Amino acid sequence: MAETIFSKIIRGEIPCHKVYEDAQVLSFLDVFPLSRGHTLVIPKQEVATVDQLSDESAAALGRALPRICRAVLKVSGARAYNILQNNGAGAHQAVFHVHFHIIPKHENGEGLGIVWKPGKLDSAAGAAMAAEIAKAM
Repeated sequence: MAETIFSKIIRGEIPCHKVYEDAQVLSFLDVFPLSRGHTLVIPKQEVATVDQLSDESAAALGRALPRICRAVLKVSGARAYNILQNNGAGAHQAVFHVHFHIIPKHENGEGLGIVWKPGKLDSAAGAAMAAEIAKAM
């Protein structure tokens, strides 16, 4: 994997406004926030997408993420938030190191805006797809 800005932050070569750190996870404020309290949560394992994470790194993220969310909500005063995580350039990933955005949604509208264009799942196609995914696991 190519080195990213997050690699340098993990090594302490670039400063950050750290909010949490343990042996496997680092969390800090986003320097280009969408709202007050916008926080990033990254694994120290340097991989580009979630499917590349080790089980240990994934579990560490799963333990840390809810605790960081609670703290962000408490301090930011927001009552709602989004967790955004993109995988690959086609999915709008800009830094190719796994990272989760915790983006408080404030009552003034500050936060993440989303346009959602749902389709409809065909029952037979859905059953076939679910079976294929389950088999691949």
